[in-house]
Amino acid sequence: MRLPRLFRADRRDLVAQELYGAAVRQARLPAFYRQGEVPDTLDGRFDLVSLHVFLVMRRLKAEGAAGRDLAQRLYDVMFADMDRSLRELGVGDVGVGKRVKKMSEAYFGRVAAYHEALEAADDTALEAALRRNLYRGGVAGEDALGALGRYVRAAAAALGAQAIGADGPWVPAFPDPFRGTSERFKPGRARR
Repeated sequence: MRLPRLFRADRRDLVAQELYGAAVRQARLPAFYRQGEVPDTLDGRFDLVSLHVFLVMRRLKAEGAAGRDLAQRLYDVMFADMDRSLRELGVGDVGVGKRVKKMSEAYFGRVAAYHEALEAADDTALEAALRRNLYRGGVAGEDALGALGRYVRAAAAALGAQAIGADGPWVPAFPDPFRGTSERFKPGRARR
């Protein structure tokens, strides 16, 4: 009888869920909202999750076809979570579809901007992409924006240096955000 097999989750889907959980945990760190001055709103949280999922997917895609498959599964997990979250907020069935479609389009726009910016030699393009997306064009302190840009580059490098699959499931190890920044940006010293 094959019925029990239908109820078992594919191992790759479980790995994608674990990767998504790691990205979300990192995106929820208070430092991004305090020192990084990212608005602590639904949009700000979506943008930070999108940034971290992008960083994980970027690393996965470097692994060839298997990595691209897992990256697609990670994308699917992310948008299934967005769908669920919108429903929990009380958005109706018709509205959920439209909003998830807009979020998906926004995500792909961010992916293109971040990818291009990380390929650039200087930080101007990265800081512009962060200002446009994380701050939605709003005002962010130059110190916070610069520190966030350095964090994104450090995270991309750190994830790029991590081995995937050698010793079991990969758990992305992100660097500490705003590590080594000035005293003004230490935890608990949020700018107002």
